[in-house]
Amino acid sequence: MTLELARAAEALAAAMAGLTLRQRIALVEERIPGRLVFTTSLGIEDQALTHALAMGKSRAEIVTLDTGRLFPETYDVWAETESAYGIRIRAYAPEREAEERFVREEGINGFRHSVAARQACCGFRKVEPLGRALKGAAVWFTGLRAGQSANRAETPLAEADEARGLIKVNPLADWTRADVDAFVRENFIPYNVLHDRGFPSIGCAPCTRAVRVGEPERAGRWWWEQESKKECGLHVHAPEARVQPGREAAAFETAQRETTNLKTPEMAR
Repeated sequence: MTLELARAAEALAAAMAGLTLRQRIALVEERIPGRLVFTTSLGIEDQALTHALAMGKSRAEIVTLDTGRLFPETYDVWAETESAYGIRIRAYAPEREAEERFVREEGINGFRHSVAARQACCGFRKVEPLGRALKGAAVWFTGLRAGQSANRAETPLAEADEARGLIKVNPLADWTRADVDAFVRENFIPYNVLHDRGFPSIGCAPCTRAVRVGEPERAGRWWWEQESKKECGLHVHAPEARVQPGREAAAFETAQRETTNLKTPEMAR
């Protein structure tokens, strides 16, 4: 199964090269039966893909992960998009008990305590809902681009997600930001107004800032962390977060102990 999935993804990626966005989507629908799911963050890349799916009458389901901490502007473009295309974007929300436990034990902004705590927050707000959204899916469409960050530089047009047992399709992987901007402008696609205010990448409000001139596109995401840590867990090859909901406090305590153990006597003083 694993080898078969990998070969199918590799063949699909090769066939997608050189095609237009609409043609890439049509090829995926033609080759792969079963449930197709597109998870949109309502950022500009995802808006371009939503437009292509909606205008092409794709059978792909368009869903989003409503973390409960999104910008008001994100909710605005969500509503505008539904109105523009006559669609409903299905929301997947965090499990109530996991959210309440995290806030009770870590505080409302406890994700800033450590990388482990932040990953735990992303775990119940994004990764667990994503698992529900992709249950039974054969294809997962994303708006990832190779140019978004160093972590995403090798993003292919299609790849096997072995842990989830599906093919992950990134139809915009070889597009530049200029390509996306031009496509959105030429097709009068609604987009988040924060993009015009210095936010090339938009996530949860407390975890996103505007970028400075010369910074990478995703520099404003979790800006207090090291660059190598800046992924939420959605686009790594594992179906679950590193820190399970309900274990956030333990993860934070472990991280604190590890930091203490690394200190030299001079540092400790």
